[in-house]
Order: sequence, then C-alpha cells, then structure tokens
Amino acid sequence: MSELTLLLLKLGFLLLLWAFVFAIVYALRSDLFGERVRRMPAPQSASGEQAPYTAAPAADPAPRPVAAASSPGAAAGTARRVVITSGAKAGVELDLDDQPLTIGRSSDSGLVIRDDYTSTHHARLMLWGDEWVIQDLDSTNGTFLDGKRVTAPTPVPLGATVKIGTTSFELRR
Repeated sequence: MSELTLLLLKLGFLLLLWAFVFAIVYALRSDLFGERVRRMPAPQSASGEQAPYTAAPAADPAPRPVAAASSPGAAAGTARRVVITSGAKAGVELDLDDQPLTIGRSSDSGLVIRDDYTSTHHARLMLWGDEWVIQDLDSTNGTFLDGKRVTAPTPVPLGATVKIGTTSFELRR
C-alpha cells in the first residue's frame, strides 16, 4: 500500500472518530440542558409598535390526549394525589388538579426529581378520560409501572407503583 493511501486512511479514520465524539457531546448536552427556547417576535400592536420579545414555550415532545372535563365530579373515582414512597423525596405528597404533571430533572417540571437516572423531561402523568395515564417521554433509563417498562401511554391504577430512576410513587385518592 502506498504512503498516500495509508495517510488518507489515517485521516479518514481520525475524522470519523471526531465526528463520533461530537455526536456524543451533542447528545449529552441536549440531555443535560434540554431544548433551547426560541424567541419569537410579538405581534405588532394597532399603533404599529412591536411589543417586546417574549419567549415561546418549548415544543411538546409528544401530542397530548384530550383531557377530561374539569368539573369537580368528572373524576370523582380517580386519584387526587401522588405520594412518593421511596427515593430522595419519600413521603412528599402532591395534589393532582386534572392538569398533566411532567416529571423530570428540569426545573420547569411539576415533579422535579434530581437523580442521575432521571432524564430532563422523563415522563408525563395525565388524566385521559376518567383515568390517569403515564407516558414515557423517550427517557434514557425508562419509566416502570409495577416493574414493567412503559413504552406507550399506560393507565395507572390506584396503588400501583411507578418507578422513575430511584424514585417510586403511587396514585392515591
């Protein structure tokens, strides 16, 4: 093999290696810091002045199912609170208010879990019809319901154990 061919192979391999390193760094950055929020210009007012820029909300990673009616009796037989049974926040209770509850490391989550095994936006707990459903948001380490990995939106019965990272919780009335 000629020296030129060997040199080109070495450079090609080095370039491929650096591309792999950059791909890993990009994946880690997006997992640690989440998605960037784009700034969109506000609509112009009637006087022709443009309102100050406002941050647009981050795009939802998955579509949300239609929530049940918000009347007090609409979900009378369903869970009304989340109780953390194990992990760093064991004993903490959160009231559910028929709105989706996001779970993850991000400070904008409804339930923040600071854990090495929890993704920035790990899972979503939402009311679908008259039952609560857990949805994994493509987390790295997965969401488990009674020991089984959740791959699609799955109904969560009262008292069933949901495990995210090292934290477990249950839905209760």
